[in-house]
Amino acid sequence: MSFLNLPSATIHYEDTGVGEPVIAIHGLIENTSYWSETGISARLSEYYRVVSMDMRGHGRTLTTGTPPVYDADTIADDMEALADHLGIDLFHLLTHSTGGFAASRWAMDNSSRLASLILTDTSSATCPMPGSREQRKAFFDKFAASFETQTWDEIIAFVKKKPFPFFRGIAEAENNAPMWEMARRIISIGNRQEIAAFVRSFYQDPDLQVDRLSKITCPVLILLGEKDDLFIEPAIIMAGAISDCRHVVIEAVGHMTAIEAPDRLAKELLSFLQDHPLRQRP
Repeated sequence: MSFLNLPSATIHYEDTGVGEPVIAIHGLIENTSYWSETGISARLSEYYRVVSMDMRGHGRTLTTGTPPVYDADTIADDMEALADHLGIDLFHLLTHSTGGFAASRWAMDNSSRLASLILTDTSSATCPMPGSREQRKAFFDKFAASFETQTWDEIIAFVKKKPFPFFRGIAEAENNAPMWEMARRIISIGNRQEIAAFVRSFYQDPDLQVDRLSKITCPVLILLGEKDDLFIEPAIIMAGAISDCRHVVIEAVGHMTAIEAPDRLAKELLSFLQDHPLRQRP
């Protein structure tokens, strides 16, 4: 295991393969296993150096600040600090869901450092839920409490019964038992109390910041499943606002694309990465 010590966190990361660097950031309740358990890291590391990190509040990363800070800017700062620590100046950035919330905001001002940006099942808002500030706070307080009061097995049992929106694709897939088991293995690495704290803090801004999306000048891949209901409309808006963008929708798949369709996802990622090598960036 590899760790980066920062003033308010110890960031866990995995570093595999050689070649052009790809830094990968996962989504809520996930960790580096979202990329490794599904085989995405292995497929990419045949051709690229893949550096995947656990966000604060997730996986094996330890947050040491008092009070702990979980917001998009801090997550992006951690990613940038990791790149600096590893001596990586220019890189591809691969994201999923909440990791993409932070990365897209960072890229609005820092895309000159990116060979490409890959946004899977995500948005440029840092809060995907509509409603007033009070309504959003009430929702995320209740959501956070579910992590504090239920075991991982109880959480999996609950989403099997009520899979919308994030587990709809798995629930509707044929022969989905291995998918559910993989999801359980991935999320059970996390500390539920830390994830609850993350949920209460992170999800603040429902604004897609469309005017700032045009500042992203690197090539962008926006990819999601056709059953990823929460992000279909944001993906269309983002794709329309970013000048150099490829928009891919994978049929019969939901939000958890790496679990549900790893072969198709790996194919799309490799195709995009190979079309945008580092040497094409100034």
